[in-house]
Amino acid sequence: MLKKPEMILIDVDGTLVDSVPDLAYCANEMMKRLGMPEPGEPKVREWVGNGVERLVRRTLIGQLDGEPDDALFDKAYPIYLELYAENTSKRSKRYPGVKEGLEYLKQAGYRLGCVTNKAEQFTVPLLKALGLYDYFEIVVSGDTLPKKKPDPLPLLHVAEFFGVKPEQALMIGDSVSDVTAARAAGFQIVCMSYGYNHGIDIRDANPDAVIDSMAELPDLLKQAARGAA
Repeated sequence: MLKKPEMILIDVDGTLVDSVPDLAYCANEMMKRLGMPEPGEPKVREWVGNGVERLVRRTLIGQLDGEPDDALFDKAYPIYLELYAENTSKRSKRYPGVKEGLEYLKQAGYRLGCVTNKAEQFTVPLLKALGLYDYFEIVVSGDTLPKKKPDPLPLLHVAEFFGVKPEQALMIGDSVSDVTAARAAGFQIVCMSYGYNHGIDIRDANPDAVIDSMAELPDLLKQAARGAA
């Protein structure tokens, strides 16, 4: 049973935004420029979730685990960054229910922060382009702090920013990285069923709850409030 939180942190890719269409476009274009086979969107969808650098490495070797040749990566990475800077939000979309969920959280008075592994240079333009940026009092990107998820540091940083104890905080994400970070920080964790978790059902990671849409948050949090009464 969830406890009613005072603060809610929300992930970006796979939680608020389906960013794979842009990420896959850039992966395909990068490989085309390198004269290598394009992976296609379905494969990229299984590789995302740990930041752009990790995605480039996976694209170059065509699989989830392993490392490409250093020289090849050094050639490919700047190409991808250039492409993604121009294609951060051209094809990306908010998931259904996101706007309704955020509106409810804002009206209900929850303190809202955004914590993502995406670099700031891509995070802020994406959130602004999709009308999501102004919902958050703080945005912590993958390069804001010395460590990123699954390390608990970004979550604890925001808890300190708001002056909220970890046990009074909730993380909303979509991957095992989010679950690991939340557990290590002492946060509650709710996951989206539709996100990026390398093809593995997020229920296997045992979050506190799994929902299919952020439009389900009002009922979930009202139940939590009733449980605390």
